[in-house]
Amino acid sequence: MSTVLSVRDLRARVRQIRYFQVLPPAGEQELLAAFSMRKYAAGEIVMLEGEQPPYLYIVASGVIKISRVSQEGREYIMRLAPPGETFNEVGVLDGAPNPATATAHTDAALWQVARLDLQRIAARYPELSWALAEQVASMARHLVNLVEDLSMRTVKGRVARLLLDEAQASHEDVVPRLLTQEEMAARLGTVREMVGRALRSLAAEGVIEFDRHRIVILDPERLAQEAEV
Repeated sequence: MSTVLSVRDLRARVRQIRYFQVLPPAGEQELLAAFSMRKYAAGEIVMLEGEQPPYLYIVASGVIKISRVSQEGREYIMRLAPPGETFNEVGVLDGAPNPATATAHTDAALWQVARLDLQRIAARYPELSWALAEQVASMARHLVNLVEDLSMRTVKGRVARLLLDEAQASHEDVVPRLLTQEEMAARLGTVREMVGRALRSLAAEGVIEFDRHRIVILDPERLAQEAEV
């Protein structure tokens, strides 16, 4: 990978992360000095569920897949983290083994900071501790909503919600075909055949259409209605 990312790039990323925005200039400088960078090829494991030591990561470039595997060997994709997003806050804060596995979905570069360094900075700037607690609370709320999706929505409704979320992330009514149907199924807690059936049904109803490597949302309002079913 030829990506070159400077401290200036890191500073820009840090200033976009809400819980780091509470740090004064001196605290920000300490934080920047504590980060290091690593690069990963597509398919390479960043961290394994159950392993230590925990780091907090910022995605500098590429996409990272966060997933867990059941005892039966079935993968569940929790999310895909694009540039600018963070992951593994829980592992860093509680000091327990990593709660999930992170894999480079594409070639990627990550900034990482160790738990002990983050503890040291938070002890000096207590406002960071409270901001991190708010972040974890927000993540817990997201997980509650996720459980609701898995237990109360149909597969078609879950597919519709995923398409809406991905389109919102891209800021247009187009979903890049970054996820295969197998990966969509892993993310939605179902199987590929059910995802394919839901996508074909939405296309037949004129809600979406397939355009090469993209899914185009033709009727956002109807898709939103499907997402609530």
